[in-house]
Amino acid sequence: MSRVIFHCDLNSFYASVELLSHPELRDVPVAVCGDPEARHGIILAKNEPAKRYGVKTAETVWQARRKCPALVLLPPHHDRYAAYSQRVNAIYGEYTDLVEPFGIDESWLDVTGSLHLFGSDAKALADTIRERVKRELGLTISVGVSFNKVFAKLGSDYKKPDATTVIPPDGWQRIVHPLPVSDLLFVGRAASEALAKYGVRTIGELAACKEESLDALLGKLGVQLYRYANGLDDAPVRAAGERERVKSVGNSTTFRRDLTKWDELRDGIALLSDSVAMRLRRRGLYCGGVAVGLKDASFKTVSRQKTLPQPTHLMREIEGAALELLRGAWKPPTPVRLLSVTAIHLTDGRETCEQLDLLGAPSAAREKQEAVEDAMARIRAKYGKDAIAYAQNGGGTEEPPRPR
Repeated sequence: MSRVIFHCDLNSFYASVELLSHPELRDVPVAVCGDPEARHGIILAKNEPAKRYGVKTAETVWQARRKCPALVLLPPHHDRYAAYSQRVNAIYGEYTDLVEPFGIDESWLDVTGSLHLFGSDAKALADTIRERVKRELGLTISVGVSFNKVFAKLGSDYKKPDATTVIPPDGWQRIVHPLPVSDLLFVGRAASEALAKYGVRTIGELAACKEESLDALLGKLGVQLYRYANGLDDAPVRAAGERERVKSVGNSTTFRRDLTKWDELRDGIALLSDSVAMRLRRRGLYCGGVAVGLKDASFKTVSRQKTLPQPTHLMREIEGAALELLRGAWKPPTPVRLLSVTAIHLTDGRETCEQLDLLGAPSAAREKQEAVEDAMARIRAKYGKDAIAYAQNGGGTEEPPRPR
């Protein structure tokens, strides 16, 4: 028996939630955007009238206004979006306990075991859920119905807004194969461009490729995409509340002005490393590696990563690794607008042995640092994360990056 999977996608979610408070703007072009003064002036969401002018998510405000001078800009209210997301998923949960959120505005539902309770017609049930969300919350969703998660998502993207699309187990190739390969889950710009060089532009052309050829071209992603294109996705829909294992913990910041001095970058790395270490400790996780990314004024991104000699959640060790990576990634005085620090290769304990000193005990300096950071964690838990912080290295005692 084939599975019955829904992918439910809230249409223009941020903009739709904002328009609940501004019904007078429903028929005019509207976009939700960040604060231009804080250099986050990009489009986060847009309504259907704005889409008709070609306004796109993630483009800058000035680009959007060149296309649509009358565009109305609204600030985001993330607390509202989280609340509505919870309410929508609560409705989904009345039809199955297998509800897996995919971001704040999308969810997969596995109704294989519960469909018979609601009439056994998958499309009719999808339509019922769409009508409930619209009637009770004033929001619209598009629903894809299929026999696996990947094709269900293709279905929800196939026709928008407020529509149901069925991709059946029999004859799915007729719908799926003509679609652009970029429509397939996890096919980003880089993968799409790599495939295009070999004449692979549709999902059907991807399905016809040899698996070993895709492996050679894209590695593990190529094998995964081969399975997706051939309808072989068998990933389960996780039960409500069941979380996927965390694979990385990171933080980034876009600065109000470009940074050009080593001490400025160093202080930025320190703050990001502190945030990452705090989140690792809160989750009971350790990282076996660190990654650093930087974006310059021309939006060029450079990233570096390294493996650590032993797992850690200590801020000073994460910071040290991040600074070492930054020295190799940054060519002074290139202006830097964004920095990121990410903890990778995560474990939920010390799954590898610590390096020991000659007496067979952990390093005294490491034990001391662990005690310091434990104390800081307790203070922050009691008084808030801003109650205590590391002093900035204002003395300039660190060696600056090597000339290049």
